Formats: sequence, structure tokens, C-alpha cells
Amino acid sequence: MSTAAAHTSPGSVPDVAEVFAFAQGEIRSATAELWPGARVELSAHIPSVTGYVHRIRVGGRELYAKHSFLGMSLVSVLRGVVGDWGEVRRAQAGYVHRSDALLQREAAQLRLLAGLGRPRVCEVAGLSRGVLFTAPVPGPTLAALLLRDPANTAGLLESVFAELHRLHRSRTAQRLAPTGAISERSVTATFQRKFNGISGQTYLSRLGAERCTEAERAEVTGLLRAVVARLHRMRPTALAPGQAVLTYGDLKPEHLVFPDGPSGRPVLIDPGLLRARASVDAAKLTSRTVLLLASARPGAAAVEHVVEGLRAFAEQRMRPMAPKAARSWLRELLIVWLMDTVNIVTTFLSAPAALPLPPRGRPLLERAVAVCTMADCISTALGSGMDAHSVWDTALAQAKAAAE
Repeated sequence: MSTAAAHTSPGSVPDVAEVFAFAQGEIRSATAELWPGARVELSAHIPSVTGYVHRIRVGGRELYAKHSFLGMSLVSVLRGVVGDWGEVRRAQAGYVHRSDALLQREAAQLRLLAGLGRPRVCEVAGLSRGVLFTAPVPGPTLAALLLRDPANTAGLLESVFAELHRLHRSRTAQRLAPTGAISERSVTATFQRKFNGISGQTYLSRLGAERCTEAERAEVTGLLRAVVARLHRMRPTALAPGQAVLTYGDLKPEHLVFPDGPSGRPVLIDPGLLRARASVDAAKLTSRTVLLLASARPGAAAVEHVVEGLRAFAEQRMRPMAPKAARSWLRELLIVWLMDTVNIVTTFLSAPAALPLPPRGRPLLERAVAVCTMADCISTALGSGMDAHSVWDTALAQAKAAAE
């Protein structure tokens, strides 16, 4: 196994530089195995809090190379959840050979989706040594299009969900073996894992140590404790056997690309296929769209258009439903939206200062108080027994306020 020299002393947490150097070494070794003799150039590192991603050129072909440490977020690894650097390397040596390794499953999911033909997904170029290589997709992302043409929000979101129609059919769920799901990207499972018992309270108490002022930390952690407690009390109801569909699981505006422009079909990257309610996909996309607005702050008119587009999008989803089913769907969307927002904000807050954040990460942390205030207000309304449609109105108003 290719390795970087371990400089970390026993018992200390892994260092960002050595973790990155190790991942780069694995990428080089994987390319040598897949494309012997090809010239390899590592160009741009793509900041992420989950895995290590690098843009590379192999024999003149542009690719993305993704490396995952134990299927865990980089933040968890760098915070010492697995142990010191020696323990991480020893665990990783066995992990990359497992058939259920995260990127093994991601590659299998991309191939499954390519076979289905809808949704369109990026091409798998190769997989070796736990490194997944995919072909880049040219064109603007949904995030760029929302900020460029906010009045078209509803149409853009509809085009994404048109791609998911086949995936959301109940019989399609049978195409994915139980061991093929990527539960690591489940919003609810991540929330339960992060905020479970005493360890969850300890995690909350340490948030923002390297990312916020003391005053901001106190306010943010106070708000998050209240939100987490409310969400624990109103977990989504248990999934009945007949209600499960395949959800894409990891819809993010930055990971939805429109190679043929806004009127064409999007291409999706980074799947996290799960059996869940279809509301999960709508919730994840809603959450990340609102966080995009909070970090980009594109101005009142643009925010109004995007938020009203989210309203129209939700109404379109509920139109064929009976009133009771629509209320249940909307409540689930709101709960999963809040869980996802809490998940990603706390991941950014807990990231070591030396870890580069994605482009929207730092601006979002600067709005952490506003975003957590939004979550506090929405969860308070949800917990009060207010009708789901009234809570939805409150939530959209709070989303606008968070992006001011």
C-alpha cells in the first residue's frame, strides 16, 4: 500500500497534510494500476468535508478521483474518531478490499443508474485501491442556474424530479440489493449517529472551537441543542413496507449539472441510493437550496424568486395527494430538511481550521447564527402542533430571513 510518512505521534489525531498526502499517493497508485504507463497529472484539489477529491489528467483525459477514508467524513477522521494516524492507516488497509466499501457501492450505484437510463449520471471511468474515478460533466450546476435565473427555480427543480420518476417507482427499489444502499448518506441515520445520547451532547459542546468567536459559539450551540432536542421528539414515523422507494439520497444543487443548458436534462453525480420515502429527496434538495441562499445572499429579489419556486415545487408534489397524505408528506419534508441542515452546519462547525471547506462553507459559517435561528423557529412551530401547511409558510419566511 502506498503511504505517506507518518509524522503523528502515538495518541494524537491525524494531521491534515499527512492525510491529504496519503490520499494523493493512493490516487497515483490507483491510476498506475488502471492505466499503466499513462502520464498522470494531479491538478486541482476539490475541497470537501466528506472525502478527498482531486481533479486529475490521465493520458490527456480529464477525470475526477475520489478517495474515502473508511467511508467516514474527513472531519471525523481528522477529529480522531477512528484513532491516531497509525490506526487509521491500518484500518484503511483492510477497508479498501471490502466489497461493501463506500466507493465500491457508489460505483455500483452509478452503473445501476446508467443501466436504468434515468436519471442521467456521470460515467465511471475506473475503480482501484478504494479510489473511484469518474468523468467530469461540463455545464452549469443547478446552484449556478438558481443564482443566475432565480425566476426559473420551479422549472429547474421539476426537471430534476422528472429524472427521478423512474427511481421513485416502488418496483425499482428491487433493483438495489440491501447491501448496496449507502446508509452513510442517509439524513436521518446521520442525525441519529451524530446526536445520540451523551456523545451527542459532547459533540454539540465542542462545536465551533476553531471556526467561531466565543459569543457566536454560545449562541449557535444553544440554538442547536434546542433544535436537536425537538427533532428527537418528533422523528419521522416508521416506514411501512409498502411505502419504500429508491431515493437518490444526496441531491445537492452543486452536484446537479445541466450539460445542455437549463432546458435540457440534468446529470447527477454522487449518488446515495436508499430505500426511503420519496419526501427525502425533496427535503434534501430544499435544505441545500436554502443553505445556498444563506451562503450566497443573492439579494432580496432573487431570494424571493427561489423561495417561491420552492413553494411551487412542493405544491406540485402534493397536488395528486389526498389532504391527509399531503400533510404527512409536508411534515416529513420539514423534519428531514431540518435534520439535514443541522447535519451539514454542525459538520462545518466541527471541521479543523486546517481543513479547506467547500466554496460555500465559509460564507455559510458566517451565517451560522442566522441559519440556526431559522432552524429554531421552524422546529418550534413544528413541535407546537401547528398545521403542516402553516409551518411550511413559516419555514419559507424563515428561509428568506436567513438569506438577508
